[in-house]
Amino acid sequence: MKQSRFLSILLAAVLLLSVVAPAGAADVGQTGDLTGSLVILHTNDTHGADLAVAGTSIGTAGVAQLKKDYEARGAEVLLLSAGDAVQGTPLVNLSQGASAVEFMNAAGYDAMAAGNHEFDWGYDNLKSLVADMDFPFLAANILDTATKKPVFQANKIFETKAGKVGVFGLATPETMTKAHPDKVKGLTILMGDELFASAQAQVKELKDAGCDLIIALGHLGIDEESAGNRSTDLLAKVTGIDLFIDGHSHSVLDGNAKENQIGGTMLVSTGTALANVGAVTYKDKQLTAKLISAADYSAADSEVAALVATVNDKVEAQLSAKFAETKVLLNGERSPGVRTQSTNLGNFAADAILWSARQFLGDSAVDAAITNGGGIRASIKVGDVTMKDMKTVFPFGNAVTTISVTGAQLLEALEAATYCTPTAVGAFPQVSGLTFTIDTTVEYENGPLYPDSTYHAPAKPGTRVLNVTVGGKPLDLEKTYVIATNDFTAAGGDTYYVFKGLPSYNTTVALEDALVNYTAKVLGGVIGDQYATGEGRITVITNPFSDVGFDDWYYSAVITAYKDGLMLGVGGDSYGAKAEFTTASYLTVLYRMYPETFGTDKATTGAKWDEAAKYLNEHLALNIESLNAPISRELMAHVAAQVLKAVQEKTGLTAKAVNEAIAFTDLAEIDEGYAQSVTWFQSVGGINGIPNGDGSYSYNPDGIATRSQAAQIVYNLSHVLELSKAS
Repeated sequence: MKQSRFLSILLAAVLLLSVVAPAGAADVGQTGDLTGSLVILHTNDTHGADLAVAGTSIGTAGVAQLKKDYEARGAEVLLLSAGDAVQGTPLVNLSQGASAVEFMNAAGYDAMAAGNHEFDWGYDNLKSLVADMDFPFLAANILDTATKKPVFQANKIFETKAGKVGVFGLATPETMTKAHPDKVKGLTILMGDELFASAQAQVKELKDAGCDLIIALGHLGIDEESAGNRSTDLLAKVTGIDLFIDGHSHSVLDGNAKENQIGGTMLVSTGTALANVGAVTYKDKQLTAKLISAADYSAADSEVAALVATVNDKVEAQLSAKFAETKVLLNGERSPGVRTQSTNLGNFAADAILWSARQFLGDSAVDAAITNGGGIRASIKVGDVTMKDMKTVFPFGNAVTTISVTGAQLLEALEAATYCTPTAVGAFPQVSGLTFTIDTTVEYENGPLYPDSTYHAPAKPGTRVLNVTVGGKPLDLEKTYVIATNDFTAAGGDTYYVFKGLPSYNTTVALEDALVNYTAKVLGGVIGDQYATGEGRITVITNPFSDVGFDDWYYSAVITAYKDGLMLGVGGDSYGAKAEFTTASYLTVLYRMYPETFGTDKATTGAKWDEAAKYLNEHLALNIESLNAPISRELMAHVAAQVLKAVQEKTGLTAKAVNEAIAFTDLAEIDEGYAQSVTWFQSVGGINGIPNGDGSYSYNPDGIATRSQAAQIVYNLSHVLELSKAS
C-alpha cells in the first residue's frame, strides 16, 4: 500500500512561509534548450543525507529541483539511485528507511538499485519499503535460494522521445557478508562469473526488447576489497552496456574521463551523501556526463524541502539531548580511519563494548573486545555529544554479544579481517584488551572461499598478523577466550566467518547504549585525554617505498633488507631500485649483516660511514682499489662469496650445492680472479644469472650492479646460510 500524501496538506502553511533558494542560485550552466534530449540524473550512497547542507550536500529537495530545472529546459529526465539510500543518518534510521522512501517518492525517482545497506533493517522490512516505493526497485542478481528466481524486479524499460531505455539493477555480492547474516537468510546473490552472466543476460533481454540505450544501475563499486565483483571487473567481461551508474565504494567517477570509458561503456558515480548529483545527457546516440556539486548548486524544491524539514525537526527533538561532551575529535573516518588503523573512536567503542559485556558476565569472564571498523559510520566532533551522534556513529541497531573462541580461531579472524590492509576494509578490527601487529609487506595468501562469501580464509593465519596479545599475554592458540563483539560479527558477518556458530551470548544492549552507559559511569560524562590518540593497540608495518611493489622480482629482497635495517631508501619514499650501488655501500651492508663474524665496532653511518667497508676490504683481502666506484656484478658475487666463506669459518657451517652448475654463456668474460667465486656462489644458491630466452644463461659480469640486484644478493646470501643450518 502506497504511503499517504496527507503531509502535503499539513505542510501547506509551511510551504507559504518557506524561503528556498531559487533555481537561479545554481551557477552550473543550467541554461540552454534541451528539447529532444534525455537527461539521466543519478545519485548513489546518499545514506540519509536528505537534508541539504550548504556547500556540503545538495539534499533530496535539491535533487528534485534539478529534475525540474532540466525538464524546464525541454529535456525528458530519468532520476535513478544506485542504492544505499535508506540508511545512514537518524533522519532515515529512526523510521528504518521509510522516511527515505517518502523523500524519494516526493523527489520523483524513477528507479533504484539494491544497495547492501538496504538490508540493514532486514529482508522483511525491505519488502515493505519496496511496496511503498513509487518506482521500481531493481536487482537482477538477488535470487531466492530455494527457487533460484529473482526476488525483486530485474529491469525496467522506459519509453522516451530519445528512444527506448532499458535499465537493470545489480547488487554487490558483499551484501551477504556486509549485512547481518540473519537479515539476508534465504537469499543468494550471484557473484563473479555468475554475476557477469546475469548482467549479460539482462543486456540481451533489453536489446531483444528493442532498447536503444542500456543502463546498468549497479551497486558494485571499484574498491580493492571488492575485487572480482567490481563494476570494472564486470565491464571487462560484459558487452552492450552503454552507461553504468555505480555505487558502493563512494567513488567520484567522471564519465567523460578516459579511464572511465571502459569497452564502450561510460562509468559514472557521484561519491556519497549528495555531495554531487550526476547528470548524463543522451542525445543523437551520444552520452555526455556532468557532476553537479553542492558547492555550485543551492536550489531546492520547496515542497520536498518542507517535507524533509518536518521529519528532521521531529528527529532533532527526539535525539538532541546532550548526555556527554568530548574534549577530543573522535576519528570515525573511513581512511585513514576505522577501516585502516586503530583510532581513538575505535578504541573508545571497543572499550565500551568490553565494559558492557563485563557488566553482564563479570570482569574476569570477558577477555577482550573486537568491533568491525565498518560499523562505525562517522566521527564525533569536539563539544557536546547527543544521542543523535551515537545513532549516527552506530546506526545499525547491533547489540553487544560475546563469543567463545580458541586462540587459533581468533588469529584466523584477525588475519582475515586485515587481508587487504593498508587498503580500507570494513572488517578492520577495532579492539580492546588486544594488541597485534599487521605486516602489510607480506602478501595475503588466499585459502578456501568462505561459504556464501566473497572473502577467502587465510591460507596461513599468523603470516601477516603477528605478536598478538590478549590481556597483555601472548596469544595461546589452544586456549579458549571470551571475546565481546557485536551480534553482526558474532554471526559471521563481513570476514568473520570463523565466528559463525560459536557459543555466544547476546546481552541485547545496543552498541550506542553501551557507549552512553560507559561514558556516564566510567568516564564521568567527559571523553578526554585518555582518547587523545588511537595509537598503541595495533601496529601496522607498511611498505615504505612507492617504487617497490608486490609484482617486482626484487620485492621480498628489498623489504627484508629494509626491515632488517640493512638497506634504506635513497630519499623520500623512493628505494631507487634501478640506481647504481657503490662497492663501499655494498660492503657496509654485508658488515651490518654479520655482526657475530665481523663485530660491531666499525662505523656504518655518520662522517666515518665507510669505516666498515674499509675494514672488510682489508680483513677479507679483497684488494679493491676504489671503494666509492659503482660495483660490478662480478665483484658483487666475488665479495659475497668471500663473506660467506668467512661466516662459514666462524660458525662451522658449510654451504652445500643446491643448484646445478650453470655454464654462463659469457663465462669467459668474467675476470679470472672472480670466476671461481662466481661459479661457486651460483652453485650454493647465491645467484641465478640472466635468462637468454633459449634455455641458457649469461651473467653480464662487467655490468654495474643496481640497488635491487644488491638487495637480492643479500637476500640470497641469508638463505644460503639458512639452508646450511637445515642440512
